[in-house]
Amino acid sequence: MAATKLTEEKDLPFDMPAVELPVIPDEEFNIVDFGARGDGRHDNTSSIQAAIEACSMQGGGTVRIPAGIWRTGPIRLQSHMRLHAESGALIIFNSNRDDYPLIFTSYEGLRTVRCIPAIYGADLEHVAITGQGVFDGSGEAWRPVKRMKLTDGQWQKLTNSGGYVEGGTWWPTEMSLKGASLVKSLIAKNIQDPAAFRPARDHLRPTLVQLDRCRYVLFDGPTFRNSAAWNVHPWLCEHVTIRNVSIRNPWNSQNGDGLDLDSCRYANICDSVFDVGDDAICIKSGKDADGRDLGAPTEYVTIRNCQVFHGHGGFVIGSEMSGGVRHVYLTDCVFIGTDAGLRFKSTRGRGGTVEKIYIRNVRMKDIGKEAIIFSSYYSGKNNTEEAVPVTEETPVFRDFTIRDTTCVGAGRAVLIKGLPEMPVQNVLFDNVLLAARTGAACANAEHIVFRNTTVIPEQGEAFTVDDAEKVIIPE
Repeated sequence: MAATKLTEEKDLPFDMPAVELPVIPDEEFNIVDFGARGDGRHDNTSSIQAAIEACSMQGGGTVRIPAGIWRTGPIRLQSHMRLHAESGALIIFNSNRDDYPLIFTSYEGLRTVRCIPAIYGADLEHVAITGQGVFDGSGEAWRPVKRMKLTDGQWQKLTNSGGYVEGGTWWPTEMSLKGASLVKSLIAKNIQDPAAFRPARDHLRPTLVQLDRCRYVLFDGPTFRNSAAWNVHPWLCEHVTIRNVSIRNPWNSQNGDGLDLDSCRYANICDSVFDVGDDAICIKSGKDADGRDLGAPTEYVTIRNCQVFHGHGGFVIGSEMSGGVRHVYLTDCVFIGTDAGLRFKSTRGRGGTVEKIYIRNVRMKDIGKEAIIFSSYYSGKNNTEEAVPVTEETPVFRDFTIRDTTCVGAGRAVLIKGLPEMPVQNVLFDNVLLAARTGAACANAEHIVFRNTTVIPEQGEAFTVDDAEKVIIPE
């Protein structure tokens, strides 16, 4: 893989350095040469890792996975390597939880202990995952399932398979059910020793792909599906390119996010398809004091020509945004059947500023709730409607531009609900057409401009404004 840079974006509303691709040596290492067998039965963990170690010892190259069904435990990547899954390759990660040791990493905005991701790398440079193969995380062995998301027959089949039921949720093991309280206690005490978390291991579901503190990262071509928790999670990475991938999870998968770009900078995401159980394309930067102390914003990101077919939100920022998000450009995307289209969420306690976000040419259809939503009331705690003092814990949304965007069919066209002490500020809607059951509502907002914007509600007013200043709506 030759040294190269992506073409610099010429239509961005901000200056952005070119995102650099990884440089991978020409050497190749086929996992078959290290004893791997693609019969769908053999455990290939040691063979795949031996190929990766040999690749690393030779200074890098491509580790090739040919067509076949390959069972394996976690895969540890190395610098200067490309993991290439050929067309016809199906990599199925083992469902044996003992294969996934606990490590110190980051998840849901906190630096904490989790099971090692199915594909993992830390402090690497020049790393890629390519090809037309499929990586399956065997998430059904880990995930809880809510009763309300299954038919009667599906629920009966699931509960007959074993596991534990409590409060309308099925859990695969007793440890996964009871681990939540221990994990919450350990995190509150800032305990970071993986051994302390061992009694709750089954609750600490692994992500499918996670890269921590890596530079020059490329995902190009594969399908990533059926993750136990989040699907693809780059954290504290720089120069990230994600293109031509398919990211899929069952629609009812708990915490089944698609892509969580977390405290990263210099990233291009394009030409990819998402169909997931939680937020689809999500931008994050840490949670509460931990995220503010780390102080690593996600910034200088472009997202182009992506399609989302299911998810809680098509494009989402938050709710973990305590390190800040800025200089993000999304264009030419299609969202069909998501719960929300463009979703920006936070809550008191987060802090952080989300600003300089530019969106254009988004087409949406059959959105279950809001086509576009800004909410500073995401969590159920500390949600008083009375103003409280502004502190470092106060989240800020400001300086958004949404242009040339259309939605046909949504529960609500727009909902903007800031905090009384910190309104959503400076949002421009320009050449936007939204048809929904109800119209656009603004509360605790300032300097909101609907220019050349048409809202067509099936019922009620097109625009309602409450406790908002300088909201400009069409005549």
